[in-house]
Amino acid sequence: MAVAPLLTLLLLLFLSGSGPRRCSAAATANSTSSPSPPPRPAPLVPALFVIGDSTADVGTNNYLGTLARADREPYGRDFDTHRPTGRFSNGRIPVDYIAERLGLPFVPPYLEQNMRTGAADVGLTSIDGMIQGVNYASAAAGIISSSGSELGMHVSLTQQVQQVEDTYEQLSLALGEAAVANLFRRSVFFVSIGSNDFIHYYLRNVSGVQMRYLPWEFNQLLVSTMRQEIKNLYDINVRKVILMGLPPVGCAPHFLEEYGSQTGECIDYINNVVIEFNYALRHMSSEFISQHPDSMISYCDTFEGSVDILNNREHYGFVTTTDACCGLGKYGGLIMCVLPQMACSDASSHVWWDEFHPTEAVNRILADNVWSSQHTKMCYPLDLQQMVKLKL
Repeated sequence: MAVAPLLTLLLLLFLSGSGPRRCSAAATANSTSSPSPPPRPAPLVPALFVIGDSTADVGTNNYLGTLARADREPYGRDFDTHRPTGRFSNGRIPVDYIAERLGLPFVPPYLEQNMRTGAADVGLTSIDGMIQGVNYASAAAGIISSSGSELGMHVSLTQQVQQVEDTYEQLSLALGEAAVANLFRRSVFFVSIGSNDFIHYYLRNVSGVQMRYLPWEFNQLLVSTMRQEIKNLYDINVRKVILMGLPPVGCAPHFLEEYGSQTGECIDYINNVVIEFNYALRHMSSEFISQHPDSMISYCDTFEGSVDILNNREHYGFVTTTDACCGLGKYGGLIMCVLPQMACSDASSHVWWDEFHPTEAVNRILADNVWSSQHTKMCYPLDLQQMVKLKL
């Protein structure tokens, strides 16, 4: 039996929301004696694909030689499995909640799939783990390829987009290009990257970058690179994109410690640069839509959603907005979380888990806003719930 035509037929049936009906007298008789469980609701989209940095990494860096790893305790202690997975949080990150909202399983890392099957294998086994989505995100990665290099290996934005293109080719060989074009067109692509271009590049003045680029010039460089990668995704039929802006990096415990914040006030210089980047990113996404009317890009303002949490901590049940749950030094921002003994007992009372990353509680709130603006409006022009209802 030819595998590819059969898989193509099954995929097309899945994408159309219909499937073969099977009914027999025996099945009817059995259903009266032992009722089967109710069918699981169909996913709202065929798949979720994730591009990003440590805000979206679910284990990519576990397979790389890098200091940017979250595969040890106490990371993951409040996750579903209560074990470290590579997520930079005490528990879930936003893409986990979004997958759940879409009716999809948690999305596996791309490198995990390749190492299980081999990159050259394009049979049924190799695509089984990719058919409902792949996560390419890599901690310490940036829009600029060299951002975060001092920490070791990572997969940059450009490299991640190349991996998406490789996935497209692998699936096309197994399923046929028409089926995969339809799969990509209807799936959601979540993009969250850019903080490391400031944390590990511009603010560290690597190679004297601040002498060559004023902040607004650097932001234009980042956003033009991002636009090119969005266009590369568009060229392989990607249409539904959630494009995350940057959080208030200047409020992270690391920078409160480094810049000597006296009472927990955020570092305005850093936040102003981030705000400028977010503005340019939102403008680029609007311009891209006007030039490609069949594309759906929603820019989601992580800064706006995060500031709402910081300004209304009591409403959300947080005790502190400055101190990391896990860390050393003032605000817990002196060193990364490396030992269980460094962590607080209740992460849900903290906005920050470690020197840079939020707790699961914050990730849930931000994901709620991406999905349906539940707490505050973050996404423009559409939230994700509205996006998945629209037909292309």
